[in-house]
Amino acid sequence: MFFTRFFLSLALCLTTILSFGQEIEPRAYSNAPIGLNFVAGGIAQARSSQHTLTSEVLTYAHIFDVGGQSAKLGIALPYAELSGTAKVGGQTLNASSEGLSDPIIRASVNLYGAPALSTDEFKNYKQDLIIGASLAASIPWGRYDSNQLLNVGANRWFIQPSFGGSQAIGPWRFELAGAATIFTDNKNFVGGNSLTQAPIYSGESHVIYYLPSTAWLSVDVTYFTGGQSSINGNPNGSSQENWRLGATFSTPIDKHNAIKFYGSTGAYSRTSNNYDLIGLAWQYRWGPGI
Repeated sequence: MFFTRFFLSLALCLTTILSFGQEIEPRAYSNAPIGLNFVAGGIAQARSSQHTLTSEVLTYAHIFDVGGQSAKLGIALPYAELSGTAKVGGQTLNASSEGLSDPIIRASVNLYGAPALSTDEFKNYKQDLIIGASLAASIPWGRYDSNQLLNVGANRWFIQPSFGGSQAIGPWRFELAGAATIFTDNKNFVGGNSLTQAPIYSGESHVIYYLPSTAWLSVDVTYFTGGQSSINGNPNGSSQENWRLGATFSTPIDKHNAIKFYGSTGAYSRTSNNYDLIGLAWQYRWGPGI
């Protein structure tokens, strides 16, 4: 039971990294011209005290009109490599996994303050207050082996409704958003056991400054709590509670290309599942008028 509790805690920590490692994401609620497309490729690495998770991600997003406001539909396709060791009871235990992780689909719609505009119309747009909502879902297509506790795929769905807003004051943007991540059961956890997990509730805020070159810098904070797990209906471990701090810098290369650097670190963790994350991404955009 001790070993099961230890590894379940570690497995859920890695699930948190996979699910939330990219969630300190500024500019989730912003405006862009209708018809624009974005494709990006990136690499990120998360390190805990005992394990390293490297993830390569390909993303695509499209901007469109919903009821006169701008909306976005996107998909992320990750590939991950997990490695590391842990010492429990004087024994050294190795863990490794590599393969496709669970794809994530996200649809977001701005409800106020982000009118659907063409590229030419957008040149005269000035942001004030934007309010929006989104819904994300993971698809359990990632590599999963029920004979091992640590995997790069979760063998379960999650859905994540979110609501937030962005206020512009000169070159500054102040953003605040909240979300709930709801998990389905993993009914094949370590040889046929049933793993359930309570929802994780999260909040994030960003202070963004735009430079004259349209590059921008963001200071990011996120908090999440909940997520207590159970095996076959028996509670296992305690709820999570984490604070994370991060920063993001994005700069254009030309009218089509931009590069982004980001990083975050754990400031507080009730369940000792802190990790450090660094990453970079290259983005290409195209569409009418670009």
